[in-house]
Amino acid sequence: PLPRPTMPLRGSPAVAPLLVLVLAACAARASEITFELPDNAKQCFYEEIAQGTKCTLEFQVITGGHYDVDCRLEDPDGTVLYKEMKKQYDSFTFTATRNGTYKFCFSNEFSTFTHKTVYFDFQVGEDPPLFPSENRVTALTQMESACVSIHEALKSVIDYQTHFRLREAQGRSRAEDLNTRVAYWSIGEAIILLVVSIGQVFLLKSFFSDKRTTTTRVGS
Repeated sequence: PLPRPTMPLRGSPAVAPLLVLVLAACAARASEITFELPDNAKQCFYEEIAQGTKCTLEFQVITGGHYDVDCRLEDPDGTVLYKEMKKQYDSFTFTATRNGTYKFCFSNEFSTFTHKTVYFDFQVGEDPPLFPSENRVTALTQMESACVSIHEALKSVIDYQTHFRLREAQGRSRAEDLNTRVAYWSIGEAIILLVVSIGQVFLLKSFFSDKRTTTTRVGS
């Protein structure tokens, strides 16, 4: 299975409709989406971000073609913060310089026949502390410290699981594509071998067949 949660997005083959990500208000927000990006298509997402918020955009192409896609990130003024062409995977971290709606798009417009499956993880802000420090006059207890350590370790485990699922999905796609190519190549070789064998049989048969010659006498 692909990384959780997955949300396939559908749109027209030319330019898919824009999607606004509406997330619950909290100290830290994150969205993980896996979607289909058709050939000659472009998919854009919007996120409302407050000034001074640290954000991270990470994406990876799972299936399709050469596993590459164009990515572009713009601030509310339209200034390009990040732009990469035909990337298989990448990660970009930035701090919002102003309040407003930030836009990031994935484009497969350079591809004519192959559609792509793209996964991205967009994190806004930092995770709130497990034990808020306000209204506390004492340090964390040993049990609370252990809970914090376990919480951080579990987050790392989740990240590793996500990356392993992505690699597994990409590897499976490559293996299926290679299997299809090998199958077609084997069928082609079998047909060529059959044609060559039949041709050799007829060629050898022509060497050993008797050719009758007729002689015509012309009298004076």
